[in-house]
Amino acid sequence: MRWTATGLLAAMALLFFTTHGPAVAPGAHPVWGYANAFAEAAMVGGLADWFAVTALFRHPLGLPIPHTAIIPENKDRIAETMAGFLRRNFLVPSVVARRMTGMNIARAIGDFLADSPDEDANDTRSRITAGAAEMLAEVLESLDPERLGNQVRSGLAGQIHKLEISPLAGRMLESMMTDQQHLPLINGFIRWAGLTLEDNEDTVKDVIHKRANAVLRWTGLDERISANVLDGLYKLLAEVLVDPEHPIRHKIEEGLQKLAQDLQHDPETRDRVEAMKRDLVENPAVGEWWMGVWERIRRSLIRRARSADTQLGGDMRKALIDLGEALKQDLRLQEQINRFARRTAAGVATRYGDQIVTLVSETVKRWDATTITGRIENAVGRDLQFIRINGTLVGGLVGMTLHFIVSFL
Repeated sequence: MRWTATGLLAAMALLFFTTHGPAVAPGAHPVWGYANAFAEAAMVGGLADWFAVTALFRHPLGLPIPHTAIIPENKDRIAETMAGFLRRNFLVPSVVARRMTGMNIARAIGDFLADSPDEDANDTRSRITAGAAEMLAEVLESLDPERLGNQVRSGLAGQIHKLEISPLAGRMLESMMTDQQHLPLINGFIRWAGLTLEDNEDTVKDVIHKRANAVLRWTGLDERISANVLDGLYKLLAEVLVDPEHPIRHKIEEGLQKLAQDLQHDPETRDRVEAMKRDLVENPAVGEWWMGVWERIRRSLIRRARSADTQLGGDMRKALIDLGEALKQDLRLQEQINRFARRTAAGVATRYGDQIVTLVSETVKRWDATTITGRIENAVGRDLQFIRINGTLVGGLVGMTLHFIVSFL
């Protein structure tokens, strides 16, 4: 556009010198006068607008004429003016909130996350999940593992301390007995007792042998007694196992029912259970066990985050899609997120508006004159060259008009 405007100015100069002789010759045709007046005024208008446009960015012809090179000479004042304009018209909480009132940010995010209209969107979402996974890995690596593990353990311990285990265990046991889910436990306990007795037959026989008197040991009756005792115990356990109505089963169930009631309503039982819980949570061995578990979890998360073969990326993408669907369909959630976004933006404008405009002004001030001139000229230079073209043509029309008026005077 600069070459076009300059070429038009050169054409007007050529037209002026070409028509000057015929226009002043005796008996010349009037058209030469109009053409010469048009070219002369067009040159004046084009040169004037060239000077004005050039004076914005640099000294015309390199001459230090006053009030030229306006932008580079006044870039600090321009920076302050830009910052003030930004602060007064954009970074005002009421203005920010008003401009965001009609924006459904939550729905826009939901559409982006849930929809996959083209490959570029999928690629963008993949980059988001990959970046999130890498950020997770970096965070887990940068934090002190022992300190983080202790913090997590302290948080869990605090929540466990607040939770009353005794009533919860009592209700669980009561519910299990109502649904007959305790029967497999009783049967398992009976089988365990039988196996334990079988593994310790020699110990039982040795106890009976030591407690028997000398006569029984001399006659060998102690061995018969121990065998009968073991056979009786095996028979009793077998009867309890196969008979659902065995009295011992009823006794066990009565004991379990009483335990469920005591766990919920007996203060002494509840205090004992809570004391056991506190002792277990505060046990150093439990702390060491948790640190080992946490370290394995941490390393596994880092490995999964950085490995392309794991499902972590897929899980994160699925989670993002589910989040997008929720944002698209849940109007109440949209309203809450949009309200939060407006309040956050207004809060940022209130707390950090001055810092933002200071950043803008200081950044512009740090630019050198050539940089700021080039950026502004690249942004508006095309339109400014149209000003030169318009000035050339309008000047020519004004010159023709004046020539017409003078010719009739």
